[in-house]
Amino acid sequence: MTAPTAPVFDIQRFSIHDGPGIRSLVFLKGCGLNCPWCQNPESQSARPVIGFHRSRCMESFECESVCPNKAIVRGGQRVDHDLCSRCCKCVEVCPTEALQLIGETIGPRDLLDRLLVDRAYYDSSGGGVTFTGGEPTLHAAFLTRALELCAEAGIHTNIETAGKFAWPDLEPALRLADLIYFDLKILDPDAHHQVLGHDLGGILDNARRLADGGFPVEFRMPAVPGYTDTIPNIDAVAAFLHSIGRRELHLLAYHNMGEAKIEVISGDQPRLGLPCYPDDSIRDLRRGFENRGIATI
Repeated sequence: MTAPTAPVFDIQRFSIHDGPGIRSLVFLKGCGLNCPWCQNPESQSARPVIGFHRSRCMESFECESVCPNKAIVRGGQRVDHDLCSRCCKCVEVCPTEALQLIGETIGPRDLLDRLLVDRAYYDSSGGGVTFTGGEPTLHAAFLTRALELCAEAGIHTNIETAGKFAWPDLEPALRLADLIYFDLKILDPDAHHQVLGHDLGGILDNARRLADGGFPVEFRMPAVPGYTDTIPNIDAVAAFLHSIGRRELHLLAYHNMGEAKIEVISGDQPRLGLPCYPDDSIRDLRRGFENRGIATI
């Protein structure tokens, strides 16, 4: 049987914010939602893409001379993605790494070999590996096998998900994970569909299954001005958590660093122009949840 593969666009080492201890974050491409505040716009499509960092470019145009598809553009964005076959010849010759392949297709065993380099940090800190993205649950077979290999190696694992997945496909992976971070975003069904582009019902069903089934799930909410921090949404999130017997919520303050990546991939994600979420607003948001019986982290 052929081993499953998935497009990994980054492995970020020495993280201390996505689970216990020192962790390696495995970023997988592809997502089932269209959050306008996405902080990793390069993750939204599952397809690998050639990114262009304009500030690094010396305009030597060695890339143009080796491109077999005439996909190099001298004005504006450097790559015509409709013509690009992602052969990466342009990436190989770029002297300043202005061109970069975003999304390397690899298998679980290859991934584990790369993660084991940091084994000493996991062991000394109680850390491990966090699968994120994008939406890692889009790659069910890959994720399941990667979690199996981590379990065999004694490495703690965490899955970060927005909850849009088919339960039968993901249940094996969910039962292997040592921790699951589940994001609640907009809980009004109409607003969820309008803003994020997909229905809410299946997401909340998956959240209930995890909570009722005793899975090691913890709930989070991105604090995005005008989208998730409204009084109706705070009420809805608090009420939902109470309905599934949970009294705790991680708050994730919005930052706008993702907007700089939109140009790199010629993405169509909107530029919201929002500031990073202010500390005093986070304090107010915490009080709002605590007044509704939900402790915040």
